[in-house]
Amino acid sequence: MSRAPLRPAIREAVEILASAGVHSPQADAEHLAAHVLGVDRGRLALMPMLTPDQLEEYRKLIARRTERVPLQHLTGTAAMGEIDLAVGPGVFVPRPETELLFAWALAELEEVGHEHQPIVVDLCAGSGALALAIAHARPDVRVHAVELDAEALAWARRNALRLADEGDTPIDLHAGDVTDPAVLEHLNGKVDVVVSNPPYIPEDAQLDPEVIDHDPHRALFGGPDGLEVIRPMVGTIARLLRGNGSAAVEHDDTNGSGVAALLTAHGGFADIAEHPDLAGKPRFVVARRTAD
Repeated sequence: MSRAPLRPAIREAVEILASAGVHSPQADAEHLAAHVLGVDRGRLALMPMLTPDQLEEYRKLIARRTERVPLQHLTGTAAMGEIDLAVGPGVFVPRPETELLFAWALAELEEVGHEHQPIVVDLCAGSGALALAIAHARPDVRVHAVELDAEALAWARRNALRLADEGDTPIDLHAGDVTDPAVLEHLNGKVDVVVSNPPYIPEDAQLDPEVIDHDPHRALFGGPDGLEVIRPMVGTIARLLRGNGSAAVEHDDTNGSGVAALLTAHGGFADIAEHPDLAGKPRFVVARRTAD
């Protein structure tokens, strides 16, 4: 059985993906090759050949990627922090930008005292990315995650069960609406850190096919101005946080000042600040609950 050299196959794939308008053809071609070979992308140099079956599978995956099926749907996984999450149709694919919010949460937890077990709440949890990444990094923390959509909740439950089986601290998953004044009311005034990556895209936004055709619209759009979920969620955040507790909310890059204004108008928050992503675009707003 003759084998095919890997590098020419990747070069061919890069050309095909680039001609189809895929934004990161080199990275995607390498990720898919690593997926077919069952290795990390960094080990491709150690795998110079493909079997005929692997080459056929690789070319099929490249063809699907040219149809703008998300890379993560083809590999079945997306990363957050040090964990990999199962993702696919019916759940929002976590983005690299949210890694910054995750890093912020870990830094905030370092400031929490030792007089009680820290509590974190992830609002609009989707696949469970933030909640599970935090639980993995900080096994001493009690993490609650809230998700309204049944399909997304099923993905989160699948990810949570697998990671718990692998030894991570289990999280508490809740089916609920983050804008409901009664959601998680048993945690009122007890939460140290709230994180949220809610639906925040304005309805008239122009999106890539990978997003508009494959991510659930319920997880994407936040009404005409992108704040339809965030606006009432501010009250939930204020209710849950203990004095000096902190929160971070991801938002559309057009809405940093809008989210900051909502927190200011609500009252009871201090140290409100806008944070950019690695491209310098506004990405999430943080705030601290006043001690009273």
